[in-house]
Amino acid sequence: MKHFSMIREFQLADFFTLGNAACGALMVLFAAAFIGTHSLSNFMLSALMAPAAFAFDVVDGRVARWRHEQSAMGRELDSLADVISFGIGPATLGFAAGLQGGFDVLVLIYFVCCGVSRLARYNVTAESLSAGAAKVPYFEGTPIPTSVLLVLLMAVAAWQGRLGDSIWFGVVQLGPWTLHPFSLLFALSGTLMISKTLRIPKL
Repeated sequence: MKHFSMIREFQLADFFTLGNAACGALMVLFAAAFIGTHSLSNFMLSALMAPAAFAFDVVDGRVARWRHEQSAMGRELDSLADVISFGIGPATLGFAAGLQGGFDVLVLIYFVCCGVSRLARYNVTAESLSAGAAKVPYFEGTPIPTSVLLVLLMAVAAWQGRLGDSIWFGVVQLGPWTLHPFSLLFALSGTLMISKTLRIPKL
């Protein structure tokens, strides 16, 4: 009975949020399938899940505002879905694309941690930043869905056959580990997400 009670607490917008999470999960699974099969179709399907998740992310916010159903639960659910779709998903796809050197893995972990930190900070400060308005007027740091751009870049690289050590910018040996300079784009994305000086108006 408790399970049915929880379902009754869900709002319409929350089901779109779950669609976002489902896309993120598929992104991870298709990326894992690519590692095992090296089938380009699996890589492209994984990449396709990022814009699909972004579409669900946009729709859930608009539905919530349209139906005046914004809630603390909805905000938490949205953040959890975003961590999967725009944090873990792109990092997993990056690993599948060939960012598998020791320094690459550290960068990918940093990227995910930045995304988690950015979402946690947003949830804590959302109420004070909105000042009673319907939504937050601006973002501190870039929103985590901007990682879709990284996914699109990797999709183009895959289409050109530039995965593994042939990925753009090549590979560098640094001591016992290797670094693919492409992974530094993940470091840049994560750093911009946790910036407190960068303010972006929320449309």
